[in-house]
Amino acid sequence: MSEKFIPVCEPYLAGNEIKYVLDALETGWISSAGKYITQFEEAFANYCGVKHGIAVANGTVALHLALVALGVGKDDEIIIPNFTMIATAFAVCYTGAKPVFVDAEKETWNIDVNKIESKITKKTKAILPVHIYGHPCDMEEINRMALKYNLKVLEDSAEVHGAEYKGKKCGSLGNIAAFSFFANKIATTGEGGMVVTDDDELAEKCRYFKNLCFPVKGPRNYQHNEIGFNYRMSNLHAALGLAQVEKLDFYVERRINHNRLYRKYLQGVHGIIFPMEEVDTKSVYWMNGIVVDKESFGLNRNELMAKLKQDGIDTRLFFTGMHKQKALLQYGCKCKGNFSISEWLEENGMYLPSGSNLHQRQIELICSQIKKYSKAN
Repeated sequence: MSEKFIPVCEPYLAGNEIKYVLDALETGWISSAGKYITQFEEAFANYCGVKHGIAVANGTVALHLALVALGVGKDDEIIIPNFTMIATAFAVCYTGAKPVFVDAEKETWNIDVNKIESKITKKTKAILPVHIYGHPCDMEEINRMALKYNLKVLEDSAEVHGAEYKGKKCGSLGNIAAFSFFANKIATTGEGGMVVTDDDELAEKCRYFKNLCFPVKGPRNYQHNEIGFNYRMSNLHAALGLAQVEKLDFYVERRINHNRLYRKYLQGVHGIIFPMEEVDTKSVYWMNGIVVDKESFGLNRNELMAKLKQDGIDTRLFFTGMHKQKALLQYGCKCKGNFSISEWLEENGMYLPSGSNLHQRQIELICSQIKKYSKAN
């Protein structure tokens, strides 16, 4: 990585990745069978503090598989945050169910738990919170409502490898959880995902449906009783994943330290707003997001991104709210309502470079450039 160009996020492969992948290649185990599948599933499930890990092709299908295992289908409603990556909503749509949107809270940017209950109907089957940008949601309140209304809880944990809520890892806080291992995630397999759960029955269903509904136990036959999916992960990808899990605490600490440095170097810069980290949570800062207040800072978000691009500093926009997605409107989602916090985040939010392999001097440079463009400078 060079100061001439600082990407928004690069994978950090600092362990046994080459060793394990070469071993998979040399032994010929390159498809969806092989020792690294099992080892990766067991290692990551153990890391999350649950019994079962089911490795899959990507994070989106992990969500879909978990929803299928929960029995979600046509005419069901699933409550999701309005401020999220669209994969969350699409996975619900794949089942025939309808995603129902809840606005974000201004402090953490996560789903506003105070607005969930008003969205629960007789059709609601589950709550699907997303731990946005590495910060855990208020899972105690979400689980309280789920218990009250007999709902299931599926954690979208794509962005929170290693994050904790009241001493427990994200991924262990609901009935089932889905992770992504895309190239920009804290732990990566390039493309990949995993479902994790403590529930034996849900784990069995995930293993069954992910592999075209072949029998999970006993000899394979070619009589299929249900429609399944080919969501398998390859042994090559799992070899990468195992190496990443072995160093996951190291990667997590680096992300957390990056955030400390960003806050330190941008302290006192008017118009730069970081999310609040709630008490009893451990955010892993998958992405270092900021909101830019034009009145205080002097430039709007787009103007600041353009300046940083000229400096060779890569940034990204925040998500666009689900209520503004044409695909979801055409699908039949209810897109009307007050989503003012989602819109505020969409219009003013941006990611700063956040990869685990960033150096302190690069963060200092990024912050010095941001300060240079402040009207107070």
